[in-house]
Amino acid sequence: QVYLVERGGGLVQAGGSLRLSCATSGINFKIYTMHWHRQAPGKQRELVATINSSGNTNYTDVVAGRFTISRDNARSTVYLQMNNLKPEDSAVYYCNCKARGRDVWGRGTQVTVSS
Repeated sequence: QVYLVERGGGLVQAGGSLRLSCATSGINFKIYTMHWHRQAPGKQRELVATINSSGNTNYTDVVAGRFTISRDNARSTVYLQMNNLKPEDSAVYYCNCKARGRDVWGRGTQVTVSS
C-alpha cells in the first residue's frame, strides 16, 4: 500500500519559515512526480508546488519565490521549504502523488501563520 506522511507544520509569525516533509512508502519514489497542495477552511484545495522525477519544479504564482520544493530520493521524501510566510498561507498542507492511476494523499499538516 501507498502511504504519505507529512510533518513539519506549526504556528509561526508572518515573515517566518517552516520546512515540511512528506515521507513516502509503497512507491518507486525516484520515478514519481510529487505535489504539495493546501486547503484553508472554506476554500478549495489548491496545488502549491510540483517536482517531477528529473527535479523540474513548478509553483503557483502566490508562493513563487518564497517556497521551494525538493526531493531526496535516497529517503523517498519530498520537502517544502516555506519562507517569508504570510497569514494567507495558513492552511492544511497535503502531500500528493498519483499511484496506479489514483491520487494518493497524506493526512496533512497544519500551517498557521499569525500576523
